[in-house]
Amino acid sequence: MSVPQPLSSAPDGAEYLRAVLRSPVYEVAQVTPLERMDKLSTRLDNVVLVKREDRQPVHSFKLRGAYAMLAGLSAEQKARGVVTASAGNHAQGVALSASRLGVNALIVMPVSTADIKVDAVRGFGGEVLLYGANFDEAKARAVELSGQQGYTYVPPFDHPAVIAGQGTLALELLQQDAHIDRIFVPVGGGGLAAGVAVLIKQLMPQIKVIAVESEDSACLRAALEAGEPVDLPRVGLFAEGVAVKRIGDECFRLCRAWIDDVVTVDSDAICAAMKDIFEDVRAVAEPSGALALAGMKKYVQQHNIRGERLAHVLSGANVNFHGLRYVSERCELGEQREALLAVTIPEVKGSFLTFCQLLGGRSVTEFNYRFADAKSACIFVGVRLSRGPQERQEIIHLLSEGGYSVVDLSDDEMAKLHVRYMVGGRPSQPLRERLFSFEFPESPGALLKFLQTLGAYWNITLFHYRSHGTDYGRVLAAFELDEHEPGFETRLHELGYDCHEETSNPAFRFFLAG
Repeated sequence: MSVPQPLSSAPDGAEYLRAVLRSPVYEVAQVTPLERMDKLSTRLDNVVLVKREDRQPVHSFKLRGAYAMLAGLSAEQKARGVVTASAGNHAQGVALSASRLGVNALIVMPVSTADIKVDAVRGFGGEVLLYGANFDEAKARAVELSGQQGYTYVPPFDHPAVIAGQGTLALELLQQDAHIDRIFVPVGGGGLAAGVAVLIKQLMPQIKVIAVESEDSACLRAALEAGEPVDLPRVGLFAEGVAVKRIGDECFRLCRAWIDDVVTVDSDAICAAMKDIFEDVRAVAEPSGALALAGMKKYVQQHNIRGERLAHVLSGANVNFHGLRYVSERCELGEQREALLAVTIPEVKGSFLTFCQLLGGRSVTEFNYRFADAKSACIFVGVRLSRGPQERQEIIHLLSEGGYSVVDLSDDEMAKLHVRYMVGGRPSQPLRERLFSFEFPESPGALLKFLQTLGAYWNITLFHYRSHGTDYGRVLAAFELDEHEPGFETRLHELGYDCHEETSNPAFRFFLAG
C-alpha cells in the first residue's frame, strides 16, 4: 500500500484532482452503482440517475473521506491512534477504516445515540465512548482527548484529505456516465459537495453541480449570504446526517468557487423523496440520503427542466426503522398529494355526507371530529389530491362557495405533528393558558427535568408527545399562566430545551383552546 502525499492547507483544483486520482479509498470502499429511476424519469420527463452510496460497506459515502485521511497519516500518527466524534455515518467510516489499517480508533458519541448506531461502530472495530448530551459536547471531548492522549483527530468533513476522498465519488460518476447534465449533492458540513464540485469542474466544467440543503440546516446558503461561514442559531434534526450548524472553512472555499447553485427543501419533500427511492430501486434511504433527490425534484419544477440527464447521490441508508412511521405519514404532503384543512360545518344530521358530496368524489384521507356545541363543529380533514397545489386551492374555493369556513393547515407544522392526533380535546372551562412546542432529547431523565423545572411551578393544561424514532422528541405543552410571567421565562431558559411559543397557532385555536 502506498501512502498518499499530504495535501497543502488550501490546495488548488489541480492538486485536488491529483489527490482524487491517487486516492487509496478502493482498498476498502466499493465502486457503487449508478442506477436509472424509471418511474421518476417518466414522471419528471428527464433521465433520473441515482448514485447508490448506500451500497458501501458502512452504507454511506463517509467511508471514502475517512479512509483517505487515515491512509495518509504517518506511521507515528497511526501508532498513537485516532479519535473522532460522531453520532452516525462518519463514526462507522472511521471505525472500519481504522480496523483495516490496524489503527486504534476511539469514537466519542452522545449519550443519547441509538443503540443500533453504537453497535454498528463497535461491530466495525471502533472503541466507543458515550459522552455528552449532544454532538457539540461529544466533539469537545474528542478534541480534548486528542490533545491529552496524542490521538489524531479525524474531522467529519473540513479537511483536504477528507474532501479529496469524497471526490472519488465524482470520478466514478464520470466513468459511469459522461453525458450527465446536472449532479445534485447533499450538503451538511460540505465535504461531499466540495469534493464532487472541485473534481467535476477540473474535468468536465460544463456539468452543473447543484448543492441541496435541508431548510432546517442550510449552513451553506447562510455562509454564501454572509460571505463567510457563520453559525446557524439552531438546526432541525430530522435529516440528522446533514444537521450541521456551520459549514467547514475549506468546504466553503471550494463550494463558493465551484458550486453552480443551491436549493433548499423541507422535511415533507425529503419524506416524499424517500418514498420515490424505495418505489424505484427498493432502497430505504435515511432522510439525509434522500435530500439530493428532494432538491432535484424541486429544482426541475422551479426551472422547468426537461430532457436532461440528472444524477443525484443517495448518500446513506443508516435509517432508524421506527422513524419510517413519520416518513410514511408525511410523504403525501411532501408530494403535495394531500391537503389538510380545518372546516367549520353545521352540527346537524347528514353534515358529513353533505361535506363529502361537495368534495366531488375526492378521497378523504383523514377526518377528526368531536362534538363541541349544538350549533357548529370544526373538523380536521385530509383530502387526497391528484393535481397538486392548484387542486388544493380549488377545493378551498369550492368549500368556501358552499358556505363553509375553511383554513388551510397543509403547511402548518404544529397541526401535522400534534393537533391531528388531539382533535376534540377542549377544556371544560375557560383557561388562561399559553402553548409551547419543545424539542426534548430522547434520553433518560429528559421528561423528569422538564417536570422539575416547569411542571412543579405551573399547572400543565395540555401535553402531547409522539415518538418519531429520532434522537429527539417533539413535545407540545400548555401551561396555565398569564401573558407576562418573568419567572416562567427564566425557568424556560434554565431548562435549555429548544422551545417556541405557539399560543396564537390557528390549529390550536380551532381544536384545542378553551
